[in-house]
Amino acid sequence: MKLSIIKSILPVALLALAASCTDLDVDIKSQYTEFPDSEDAVDAISGSVYSSYRGTLGRDHWFCQMLSSDEAVAVSIGGDYFDGGRYRDLALHSWTPDHGMIPSMWNSAMNGINTCNSVLAQLGDDESNGAAPIRAMRAYYYFILMDNFGDAPIMTSMGGGQPDRSPRADVCKFVEEELLAVLDRLTTTVDGTTYGKATRYMAEALLAKVYLNWALYTASDVANYNPTDSNPKLNDAVKMCDAIIASGKFNLNDSFWSKFLPTNGAHIKDFIFVMPYDRVTQRGMTYARFWTHREGRSQFDHKMAGSVGGTLRVLPEYYDKFNLEGDDRNNIWLTGKQYYWKDYAITSDPLTINTTNSGVDQFYSGSDKDASITWHVELTKEIYLRPELGNPEETLNAGSDLIGKSMGYRSIKFYMDPNTTSDDGRSQSNDVPIFRYADVLLMKAEAILRGATATNGDTPMSLLNQIRAYVHAPEITTAPTLDDILDERAREFSDESWRRNDLIRFGKFEDLWGLRSIYAKSATEKFRRIFPLPTEVMNTNTNWKQNAGY
Repeated sequence: MKLSIIKSILPVALLALAASCTDLDVDIKSQYTEFPDSEDAVDAISGSVYSSYRGTLGRDHWFCQMLSSDEAVAVSIGGDYFDGGRYRDLALHSWTPDHGMIPSMWNSAMNGINTCNSVLAQLGDDESNGAAPIRAMRAYYYFILMDNFGDAPIMTSMGGGQPDRSPRADVCKFVEEELLAVLDRLTTTVDGTTYGKATRYMAEALLAKVYLNWALYTASDVANYNPTDSNPKLNDAVKMCDAIIASGKFNLNDSFWSKFLPTNGAHIKDFIFVMPYDRVTQRGMTYARFWTHREGRSQFDHKMAGSVGGTLRVLPEYYDKFNLEGDDRNNIWLTGKQYYWKDYAITSDPLTINTTNSGVDQFYSGSDKDASITWHVELTKEIYLRPELGNPEETLNAGSDLIGKSMGYRSIKFYMDPNTTSDDGRSQSNDVPIFRYADVLLMKAEAILRGATATNGDTPMSLLNQIRAYVHAPEITTAPTLDDILDERAREFSDESWRRNDLIRFGKFEDLWGLRSIYAKSATEKFRRIFPLPTEVMNTNTNWKQNAGY
């Protein structure tokens, strides 16, 4: 991002509230001497409301949503990047309450809620225009808790001791009520001054997402949810989508890849709500580190510091969805023989490595295994475990040779800034979209297919074809099915942390894709549609009950 608009100058006392829901008996009066009485003053105290989830969205949230889906797998490289099984367990659906990444989602969302409540206390009036975006952000953090963990403690003020968790259905209704309550007081300005902040359209997009998942979020037991369950909120989802469409503030006029490059920002008209990142001032987003080939740091014209992970690989079944002729979205994947890149464009200069035959294949047994060779890096589509490594299922070990390092195609959707220096580490300046106009169109199409009343002459086919048109993919000529919508969402939103949510809503989260047959039992474990409460949270909140199944 090129425009730094998020301020982070909350008093130190507020930052002390970043707990996993522990002692909330805090004397708020000690944190301020008078209520903020200007827009600048409100901005000054609310910066951390927006940044609370930045680091988690930039890594742990992204991993939990993507690796638990059919999108990608993270293999270990000769045991490196096994990291206690945190990547493997997400891919195999074998995570436990002691998982290393899940706590970040809970703690960061709770931090956001606590910060929102502190700012609201300082504002002194929950019904003011200044309070509206803070309440919308609090609703967003509750959406994260509800979507990932189910039940959550509903807190609208500071103090009050240790609260109980409210049922997921009640949290869902709370999110709806909060957003509807502030909708008319949220700004309708869409420009650099509101970029990355809560606007009326952010709230409407969040409501549409809640309504589309209503049957899931209000199910008496997440394990019993069925995608054919009645959803009384489908027309409401369409209503929210229509409001965003009718605003005229958003469109699909930007080219697909340009929306995700480090040059993205407030000029992208597809963006409704984003998390801004900057490699110097707003760090925390490091997607390229994990997608880049282990020997490929020099392949791109940025100067990423230190080693790269090279652990992420797109699953072949997911990649196969990128099969539409002329589709711009096909170009976000690195496949086959590799070449150097400069200024966001591929060159004709091959990426080669000076190695040996045994460096390519560690099990090569020829007499010339130590002979020096120059190897042109070539990514292969299939991802498999090699029995010669001995129980590779335990670590998803693909091997530390070039065969292992080169299994699987890689994403360059969030390409790093060519101006990155070694001082910037692995941090990226690519802002990450949370809600996009393209999502609004596909949510409306899905809602109509599920039974909502069509409006404004739109049909699922016409809505889907708006997506196809801007990415130069062939238009569909027959009415799409729900599976068509799901596949279109796969193509449109890869790497954007929505795939887990989509698969659960469509009833496909338990399918055995990729390497999941290693732990086939998880196909019957529908309780995994939500994550467990982290052990550290349960140890603090001893009156809480762990999510069923864990």
